[in-house]
Formats: sequence, structure tokens, C-alpha cells
Amino acid sequence: MNDRVSSGALLDVRDLRTEFTTGGGVVRAVDGVSWDVRAGETVALVGESGCGKSVSALSIMGLVARPAGRVAGGQILFKGRDLLELPEDDMRRIRGREIAMVFQEPMTSLNPVLTVGRQITEACEIHLGHTEAQARARAIEVLRLVGIPDAERRLRQYPHQFSGGMRQRLMIAIALSCSPDLILADEPTTALDVTIQAQILDLMKELSRSFGAATLIITHNLGVVARYADRVNVMYAGRIVERGTAREIYANPRHPYTLGLLRSVPRLDEPKRERLDPIQGQPPDLTRLPRGCAFAPRCAFAIERCRAEAPPLQSVGGSHLSACWVAQDLPQRSALSPQPSGDGEEIPSSRAQRGISR
Repeated sequence: MNDRVSSGALLDVRDLRTEFTTGGGVVRAVDGVSWDVRAGETVALVGESGCGKSVSALSIMGLVARPAGRVAGGQILFKGRDLLELPEDDMRRIRGREIAMVFQEPMTSLNPVLTVGRQITEACEIHLGHTEAQARARAIEVLRLVGIPDAERRLRQYPHQFSGGMRQRLMIAIALSCSPDLILADEPTTALDVTIQAQILDLMKELSRSFGAATLIITHNLGVVARYADRVNVMYAGRIVERGTAREIYANPRHPYTLGLLRSVPRLDEPKRERLDPIQGQPPDLTRLPRGCAFAPRCAFAIERCRAEAPPLQSVGGSHLSACWVAQDLPQRSALSPQPSGDGEEIPSSRAQRGISR
């Protein structure tokens, strides 16, 4: 099986398994996944709700809710150190300082009784040893960096006084305040309209380049992935089912689930269709996964072997991997016509969608 990730990565997740004990049984939310993030790049985790994307990020941050939840196995190597073996005091020094997280819903992540300024300066004082004046200056600086006007006055305000897009900018400002090496962005454009989505994602990409930070984007939105990700990991039922560059995933998807995700998203470079083509059925019960491929009950290409034996993640060409017994027999997706991007790279035309959501 060729599912090992590269050595020398900034973040190297190996065979990670995270589970939750419930009244209905043990939920294997993350079931033996391996992926990596290299310095300065943007990697995406893509899949439906409940596939294990967010739990993967919470596992990295050491924020899986106990006692019901626990990391049952694997390694999370960050700069060569296994985060799972570090004492809690060491993890506190890493959170916010070296790894920062932009949570999915700002209003449930921001403290409603603390001013915006205090929620930024606290991290600077703890992690960077700043004085109160230095931390305040840094807070003003990062608010300006993320495009929040009149930063000095806004420091004295509370989260409810900010719009949805501004709250998301605030979350990014908090994440950037200590200049981390890695940013985990969990559905950073949830509940935002398409125009604001594009603004937020363009901002994150530009700031990531400016600060030299690597980014992990967790999303179900393939428009986001096409425009902003360098490499993509597609998750289903707690496992990686396909991995490759953004170009490989869009031009030549080799897993039926990835094909289904692509067909359910509107495209500006294809003829108008009356209806989108959604994936039929429901995600599986993670306490009672089928014996073979977890996607087989919803798959139009499944063969008998799919229902009897779980496919390994293996190469379908170069660095492109797929966990599918019929990967090589799937219909070819027509090649996307290349368009030049702002940095001179040729990219598929679907990347011009600027994050169109489903």
C-alpha cells in the first residue's frame, strides 16, 4: 500500500485514529488516516459533514472532548515532535504560538464578554511575552492586516458588534497574532455569502504567503479547493479515499465519491444543466461500518469485491492515490481548459469560480 506521506513535512499525520464512545457504540470518527502539510503550502481536507475532517484538526490541537473522545492511535509529528506524546503544558505553548486554528463558527468560538482587543492581546502576552502596550500595538496591526477599519476603536468593541464577515476576519487576526507556522482553518467561510467567502479566502491566501505559514483548509466546498489548495485529501467515513494535487483531483478523479462531489457542484465552464447530480443515499453509521468499502452502498460502480474487502489507498499514477478497486475503470473526466492564474501558473478554469458553494 502506497499511502505513506513524505518525510520532512512540517506536519506529518500517520495512521491517526480518533474515536468517541457513545450509547450506540464506538464511533471511529478518524480511522487510520495519513497525510502531511509542507512548509508554506495549502492542503485541503474535503468531504461531507461527519466524515472526520474537523475531528482530525481537533486531534492535532489536542482538543478532542474527553472522556467520551480520545485519540486511539497513530502519530502527529509537528517539526519532528509527536504531539500525542507531549505533556499538556507543552501543548499549551504550541497552541496559538506555532499552530493556530480558525474555528468553524466565530460566534461560538469568540468570548462574548471579552472585548475584541483582549481576545487578541491575551495570546500575545502569553506566547510572545509582550507588555500590555506591545500586545495592544500588535492587535491593532493584525486587525489592519485583515482589513478591519478603525482598528483602535474596534479593539474596545465586543464580538456581537461585528458582522459575520468581520467576525471571521477577527478569527483570522487572532490566529495570525503570534505568527504561527501552521494555520488550521475549519470551514472558514461557513454561513457567509459567496462574495464574502471569496474575500476571506483571498485574504487567507495572501496572508499565508506574507507570513510564510502553511494552511490546512477543511471544507466541503470544492470551489474553495480548486482555487486555493495545492494538494487535496478527500475523506469519507473517517478515511482518506483519494489524495492528489488539485489539478489531478479535478481533471482526473479516481474515486466514485470524488466524482460524486464534483458532479454536485455548479460549474461555470460547462453547459447549463437543469439539475445537479447529487450523491444518492446517506453517509454510513460510523459505529457499524460495512465489511468492505464504506462507500459501496452509495456507489454506482461497485462490484462484488467492494462489498467484501476494503480497498487500500494506492497509486493510480505518480502521487495520485485512490482507495477504490475500480479506480482505473472509472469514466475519464474531460480535461479542463487551462487558464493563467495571477502568479503565472496554468490552472483549471473551474478555479475561477472563486469559491462557489453548493
